[in-house]
Amino acid sequence: MSSKENQDNLRNAPSSSSSSSSSGAAGRSASSSSAKHRAMAAQKINEAHEHIAKAEKCLKTSMTKWKPDYDEAASEMAKAAVAFKNAKQFEQAKDAYLKEAEYHTENKALFHAAKAYEQAGMMLKDMKKMPEAVQLIEKASIMYVENGTSGTAGIALDRAGKLIEPLDLEKAVDLYQKAASVFENEDRLRQAAELLGKSSRLLVRLRRLDEAAVSLQKEKNMYKEIENYPTCFKKTIAQVLVHLHRADFVAADKCVRESYSLPGFSGSEDCMSMETLLAAYDEQDEDEVSRVCHSPLLKYMDNDYAKLAISLKVPGGVSGKKKKAAAPQGGSAGPPPAEENDDYEGGLC
Repeated sequence: MSSKENQDNLRNAPSSSSSSSSSGAAGRSASSSSAKHRAMAAQKINEAHEHIAKAEKCLKTSMTKWKPDYDEAASEMAKAAVAFKNAKQFEQAKDAYLKEAEYHTENKALFHAAKAYEQAGMMLKDMKKMPEAVQLIEKASIMYVENGTSGTAGIALDRAGKLIEPLDLEKAVDLYQKAASVFENEDRLRQAAELLGKSSRLLVRLRRLDEAAVSLQKEKNMYKEIENYPTCFKKTIAQVLVHLHRADFVAADKCVRESYSLPGFSGSEDCMSMETLLAAYDEQDEDEVSRVCHSPLLKYMDNDYAKLAISLKVPGGVSGKKKKAAAPQGGSAGPPPAEENDDYEGGLC
């Protein structure tokens, strides 16, 4: 390599001092950013304590002020909670929201008290304390109902169900059922049916099939009432699968027969598939049952029902291979087996 090329390479190569200075600058920038965040958090915490002091002042009485000002105290405590939340101090934010709820309750402002309890629950969620979070959200839902805002209660219970579902399926079922009941009482059947659908799927997952069958029937009735017939067809399929897993062929057959009254069900793909499935199950034809259960119609249902389909077994069922292997009977039989020689044929003499 020529000396000129060497000089060019040296000029183009980054110097060690410049690379080290750039990494140092990056480190200083990160440190500066971290210090800035800490300063902002400290400022928010100070603001929160100022609002708490104002709230406490609102509660004091004197010769000229006979009653505590719960409304203003609640407002100040709400501001304190937001400041704590912005500073990522979730425990203190939760406590501030609980105080806010207490003051709103004293002031007979149930809706605002419920909102504060719900916010306290969300702080617990951020702290990964899901059971405690759900407990506060349930408390909020009761207050919503007492206040006459049942729709908000249903939404809160649905939210609580989603929070606890990954940890406790039993509790999630209970919350979804309560939410469905709230919406049903409000004649909001679509929302009620959707929440019952969540409950039904979890009951299947828990193998509480008797309860799942009852839940599915109620769900189907609601969809029928709001004239959502295609969804009714899907619920009929789910019912058949649940009943067959319960080994109750009669109940499964009854569900299909009752669905004939639904407009569009008779002759539909859902109807023909269930008729084929029930006939094959009744005839103990494992191959045909497996074919129907692995068809796209059943395979791509909600996951919990799809699992029921592909795991369905026929009690005492016989596959086509077994039938072929069985000994032929009647006129199609082959030559009769040769008779064994009998040493005593024709008698003893």
